[in-house]
Amino acid sequence: PALDPFPVPAKLRVRNINEDFIMTGCIVGWAHTKFGKHEGVELETLIVDAVTDALVDANVAPADVDEIYIGHFNGGFVMQDFPASLVLQAHKDLRFKPATRVENACATGSAAIHQGLNSIAAKKARIVLCVGVEKMTEISGAAIGEVLTKASYFKEEGGENGSFVDIFARITDSYFQKYGDQSDALAQIAAKNHANGAVNPLAHFQKDLGYDFCRTESDRNPLVSGHLKRSDCSPVTDGAAAVVLADAETAMGMKKAVLFRATAHVNDFLPMSKRDVTQFEGAALAWQKVYEQAKIGVDDLDVVEVHDCFTTAELLIYEAMGLAEKGDGARAIAEGWSTKEGKLPVNPSGGLKSKGHPIGATGVSMHVMAAMQARGDAGPLQIDGAEIAGVFNMGGSAVANYASILEAVR
Repeated sequence: PALDPFPVPAKLRVRNINEDFIMTGCIVGWAHTKFGKHEGVELETLIVDAVTDALVDANVAPADVDEIYIGHFNGGFVMQDFPASLVLQAHKDLRFKPATRVENACATGSAAIHQGLNSIAAKKARIVLCVGVEKMTEISGAAIGEVLTKASYFKEEGGENGSFVDIFARITDSYFQKYGDQSDALAQIAAKNHANGAVNPLAHFQKDLGYDFCRTESDRNPLVSGHLKRSDCSPVTDGAAAVVLADAETAMGMKKAVLFRATAHVNDFLPMSKRDVTQFEGAALAWQKVYEQAKIGVDDLDVVEVHDCFTTAELLIYEAMGLAEKGDGARAIAEGWSTKEGKLPVNPSGGLKSKGHPIGATGVSMHVMAAMQARGDAGPLQIDGAEIAGVFNMGGSAVANYASILEAVR
């Protein structure tokens, strides 16, 4: 079953919800399996474990769920496709509930959550169950690479030297050509996230590798493509996470509620040839939209979970979210701004780099981690005084961009 390694009692907050946010949903319960290689565990089992525990955590009866969304990329990782009704395996009272599978590359989990929030905003549902899942390790490494390449503009970017590490190696090379070699910063990001993940019992990798290991090419840390070493790449991972959403009025009668103060979804062109991939323009626009909606700025955030599929991605996200100026993302890590002790801790969970990146589950996992931070429930990962949490999850090379601002109200 999914683990509950964070027994620290929540600090109870009850806040008035501003009328500007009344149409917004809340997270009222969650669950998260351990991420890693789940040998012999079926996709269905991962789904059922996360769903069962999330409903228990929310104290919501299966019969009271109005709608279900499941995020699952698949693309050939497992033979079992069409997973929407696998959620119903968790309890007989979920039978006949409307269930829909959504997919938006590596942002699939956030896509599921946003669909749930849309149903609540349209008043078609009061309580929505959202789950993200992926089982990636059943096929060979070469086959995994072929599946992931489907999330690129294949006719220009796929084929030989067309894996996602190759794609991000090209983004890295372009950035370095424009702003100088930032290999030190990439190693610092990798080391930070592995140090954070070392105390996360849900993480795939729970070992502090240190800066020297991440900076140095070696037999254990070889160059994979371009300037990117193995330590710059997120791992192939199995896992699931689930959240229960409720409308704000319903949520205020429940034991805990984390409000979506803002959400944004921005899709950019798929071909990298049609945009400057070093600018992450879609990501920047998504952040701009949530700041405007929540009436805050980057300095108001207490903690964020962002999409570090590769260390270069986190570096570019520093700039997209306004933590650093364009071309100066390295300053955020060099000066310690993004560490746990810094002015804006980034990925205290370990991020995708250490926690793992099961494609369909990642966005849901990020929201679980951020919600725990906002309530003070994150145990050894907790950032002192964190109240406002940001999430940024992206699909492809900053193509599908999802941002959220969360704040605990109960």
